[in-house]
Amino acid sequence: MAIARFPGIVIDCPDPAALATFYGALLDWKVETSSGWAEIRSDYGHCICFQQVEAYTPPSWPTQAIPQQMHHDLIVEDLDAGEAAVLELGATKHDHQPGTTFRVFLDPAGHPFCLCVN
Repeated sequence: MAIARFPGIVIDCPDPAALATFYGALLDWKVETSSGWAEIRSDYGHCICFQQVEAYTPPSWPTQAIPQQMHHDLIVEDLDAGEAAVLELGATKHDHQPGTTFRVFLDPAGHPFCLCVN
C-alpha cells in the first residue's frame, strides 16, 4: 500500500511564469501562475511546479561545478521537428551532444532536458 501519491515535482528558477509558459507550451498543459510560483497540469493529473529562487544560478552541465539539479527526458517522434519546436519556444541547444538517439537542450532557466526517440 502506498503511503503517498506523487502529483509532480517542483523546480527552482528565477522566473516561474516564464518557465511554466515554456513547459506548458512544450507539453500542451494548462499554465497557472501567481507571485513567485507557477504550475503546469496535464489533463490526466500530472503537475510540474516552478518556484522563484532569489540569486538562482543555472547548472553548468555537462560539468558538475554547479550540478544540473534535474532534467527531463521527453519523447518525440522526430528529433529535427522537436528541435525546431523547442528552439522556437525559447530553448537553446547545448554544444555537448553525447548521443545519437537524443538531443540535449537548456530550458530558459538553464536546466538541461533531452528530446529522445524511442
